[in-house]
Amino acid sequence: MTTTSKDFYRILGIPEDADRDQIKKAYRKLAKEYHPDANPGDEKAQERFQEIGEAYAVLSDPEKRKQYDRMRRMESFGFGRGAGGAGARGYGRGGAPGAGQPQGGFSFDDLGGLGGLGDLFSTIFDRSRADGPTQQARGTRARGQDVELQVEISFRIAARGGKISLSVPVTEECATCQGSGAQPGTALNRCEECSGSGTVSFGQGGFAVKRPCPACMGRGRVPDSPCSICRGVGQVRQTRKLEVKVPAGVETGSRLKVSGQGERGPGGGPPGDLILVFKVKPHHFFRRDGLDVHCTVPINLAQAVLGSRIKVRTVEGKHVVLRVPAGTQSGTRFRIRGQGVTRNGRTGDQYVEVKVEVPESLTSEAEEHFRAFTEAAELRH
Repeated sequence: MTTTSKDFYRILGIPEDADRDQIKKAYRKLAKEYHPDANPGDEKAQERFQEIGEAYAVLSDPEKRKQYDRMRRMESFGFGRGAGGAGARGYGRGGAPGAGQPQGGFSFDDLGGLGGLGDLFSTIFDRSRADGPTQQARGTRARGQDVELQVEISFRIAARGGKISLSVPVTEECATCQGSGAQPGTALNRCEECSGSGTVSFGQGGFAVKRPCPACMGRGRVPDSPCSICRGVGQVRQTRKLEVKVPAGVETGSRLKVSGQGERGPGGGPPGDLILVFKVKPHHFFRRDGLDVHCTVPINLAQAVLGSRIKVRTVEGKHVVLRVPAGTQSGTRFRIRGQGVTRNGRTGDQYVEVKVEVPESLTSEAEEHFRAFTEAAELRH
């Protein structure tokens, strides 16, 4: 069997029947390991990071994965093999066949009549910066990437909702050069490596795969003088300040989409979204169970025996007075209605468990009085 030029299952290290969670877990682990920020100057790590992103883009989308699997099955039946047997097809700049290379096989562009598979794969493999020239030629602009951010919030914010301030790291188009990579006032020349197309193609296993041109980073043009701010990259790393309203009732792992606050699209394209993943800080006093909150309050022996009124803190930070009847046993629970977690218009209750604390030691006078009490109450000891 002739293999496809990219085995996405092998790249992510997952079986072909992997479910969505397995795919996401594998991607996150590998993306963290090979991220350019963690491997500065390592070109192999950068190429590996791009492969991981391509694999995840296809396998995480049910429709794209279905068509990718269909492509693999087509290969198993002989599609993509040259007349003289399976062989790699060589491509040079701009995707033209290299001189002296076998002419068997086909590229993804040859699949236009097979339910749009050719167009699908060409857009999948060019979905990063290579989309710029391609989509502009079609009169469209690429959407910016979504940004996922884990946010730690307090127990009170999680229970009742509220506003939080965020610092969101994003990669955005350089405002100085408008994403061109050129110092303002200097010229941009057509990239010789890709002949201005922004992409280069290579062949493997009878298929041609397009990739962003490494010389011009998918823009199709190279600057005479690189921008002094972004150093010719066309993008800068920035921190965006935001204030976000957290809905009441979120839990650890809850996700919130903030539309249009992701990375800006290249060439003025629409921005992506900001995806917040919440982590609730544990509280020293409250515990949560669904919409209810629980807490434990210590009381002394006299309060338990004779009864008392105690102040109990609520999630809101206020206090309510709770009546403890005489003869209350340690472990008794009391309910305060409407002081729990709010979600979708419903609010739970607060449960207060009292814990009777026994003094560890007594003065001689206190011990004498206590012995008199036990005798009067006919308590055995």
